[in-house]
Amino acid sequence: MSTLGEPSATRFRPSLASAAVVIGGLTVGAVGLYFTASIVAPAFFAFTLFVSARPLQRLLERAGAPKIVAAVLVLLGLYVVLTALVIATIASLTQAALELPRYTRDLQAIYLDTLAWLEQFGVDDAALAQYASSIDLNRVADLLGAVVQGTTSAGGQALVILVVMFFLAIDSTSVRSRWQLLTASRPELATSLRAFFAGVRKYWVVCTVFGLIVAALDVIALWIIGVPLALVWGVLAFVTNYIPNVGFVIGLIPPALIALLEGGVTDMVAVIVTYSVLNFTIQTIIQPKVVGDAVGLSPAVSFLSLTFWTVVVGPLGAILAVPLTLAAKAGLVDAHPEARWINAFLVTDTQAKRALSSNGTTAPTATRTTKANPEQPAAEETNSA
Repeated sequence: MSTLGEPSATRFRPSLASAAVVIGGLTVGAVGLYFTASIVAPAFFAFTLFVSARPLQRLLERAGAPKIVAAVLVLLGLYVVLTALVIATIASLTQAALELPRYTRDLQAIYLDTLAWLEQFGVDDAALAQYASSIDLNRVADLLGAVVQGTTSAGGQALVILVVMFFLAIDSTSVRSRWQLLTASRPELATSLRAFFAGVRKYWVVCTVFGLIVAALDVIALWIIGVPLALVWGVLAFVTNYIPNVGFVIGLIPPALIALLEGGVTDMVAVIVTYSVLNFTIQTIIQPKVVGDAVGLSPAVSFLSLTFWTVVVGPLGAILAVPLTLAAKAGLVDAHPEARWINAFLVTDTQAKRALSSNGTTAPTATRTTKANPEQPAAEETNSA
């Protein structure tokens, strides 16, 4: 009986020791992940993808499909989606690498024109003019070629993703009893994991659906403006949509630069304005109204997680930044009532209000009640038992 009431009794007594435990656990986990990133990161990626597709598997089972058949169908669907995305990305980067070198002279001319304009204001351009000959988009093409080669040669990580997803598909057919065991023995952990599954599922679905919408509108806008390789930049916009905060900027720079070289400043401004308006309208106005807070992390935490996990995991960490942060939050914060006060520094204000509403109280009220009646936690524990 006391075990059931313990979370309620400790909820209002946060301690700095819990913060030290969270920081220590995150540090140890990050160090371990740094040295095992080539295996753990793609395995975690596969896990989050299969978790996101789990509702589809349940839907097939309710429609009468055997569990193993439903699992295999979902697995094949994920394989097809991933394969199509990789092929589209490689084809787009390859086409961009072939087309960019022909704009080298145009970029050099724009650079010299800019120096001539600066000279009117008294800027000495003698030292800067010597760098004009070093402007060569062949280097960018070589970089894109290296990215394509690295993508196609990353067979080890791709194999890990495919194998982990295969075994997860088999394992998902008999997980009910183990989940019931976890719920009975560690209900707080089970609740936090359930929230993590819902959050990461919503994150992937929202990024994919709205990424496709933004990418399609970007392609149409680029085609109307007359920017070459519109489909290539659309694929880039879709892929970079999975990178929080800075993905929009990464997807904007190449088409804006090509618009400048092909059509001048007017076309470049048109691309920047169009991308900005579409991104703001869809991701800032429409998306929150449709799905609300996708994951509940504050913008600052999302950006810091992008930097942190990219350093720890590598390039894949940029895409997995939010799921990895949600996993760390679920295991180190949400699963421990005495550490949940740390959520005040992690979640959005909307998410905080939702948490307070679910508790039926506010922080000041809880503090005053606890001080006024020290015996109340014990009374609550008895009532809940």
